[in-house]
Amino acid sequence: MDHGLKGLEAVLAIARRGSFRSAALDLGMSTTALSHTIARLEANLGVRLFNRTTRSVSLSDAGRAFVERIAPAVAEIRGAMEVAQSQRQTPSGVLRINASVQAGREIAPLVLTFLRRYPDMQVDLVTEGRLVDIVAEGFDLGLRPAGLVPRDMIALPLGRPQRYAVVASPEWLATHGTPLTPADLPLRHCIRVRLPNGALFRWSFQRDGEAVQIEAQGRLTLDEAAIARTAVLDGAGIGFFIEQDVADDIAAGRLVRLLDDWTPPRPGFSLYYPGPRNPTAGFKAFLAMVRDAAAQNATTGR
Repeated sequence: MDHGLKGLEAVLAIARRGSFRSAALDLGMSTTALSHTIARLEANLGVRLFNRTTRSVSLSDAGRAFVERIAPAVAEIRGAMEVAQSQRQTPSGVLRINASVQAGREIAPLVLTFLRRYPDMQVDLVTEGRLVDIVAEGFDLGLRPAGLVPRDMIALPLGRPQRYAVVASPEWLATHGTPLTPADLPLRHCIRVRLPNGALFRWSFQRDGEAVQIEAQGRLTLDEAAIARTAVLDGAGIGFFIEQDVADDIAAGRLVRLLDDWTPPRPGFSLYYPGPRNPTAGFKAFLAMVRDAAAQNATTGR
């Protein structure tokens, strides 16, 4: 009975994304075509793989067992294809990268340069907050802050060091005053940040060897930097961001940076992947570009 690799890839994509629409976008096909593919597979198997409602999609018990069995097999097939493609001298095929939103912004210029240099390559860059198992979910590379890279992965530093930035609007500061140390922060006016794993983020500060952590206690809790930025611009309180998310607002005077001397540089992002493996020509070419970019940043101090 031949269900085809595309049908199996479709099941894994829906299981991964929890949505027919998102999975269809990942696979480059219409939602209707994807639904028909799954319906045919379910009819051939004689079981329902997904429970569907108007609001959600979830694996059935049979679907969960099916995914657990086929995921390693599909990964083996992908590996075999990569081995075959690695024999080509000209990079071609698809490179799948999973990154946080901020890391995705960091690597996007390099991805565009890579595509211009290698016209036979495609890149599928997926940005999301949760830290995924890149092997289980079919990604070639992951990109996260250096401290979040799984220990069993090979890591390659990418880009410049990162900094946090504590900011508030000029209007808010005019009313409430300007804190000069972490101890001065009015905790009930500090916007809380929820991490992808559900935990609340603790604001970390360091100066002259002294480390301080505080727990924001504001009435607003958010898990998306863009929404938090809008809230701070609107005068909702003090926000804690990765510097690049609010650098333009600071430069334009829309936001004021606080406690600058308490937020030293920290390690930047790292690109990571499993090893050992049989890399494709495209994979090797992309890693070479990452190493060149990291070396250039180190030389220029950017």
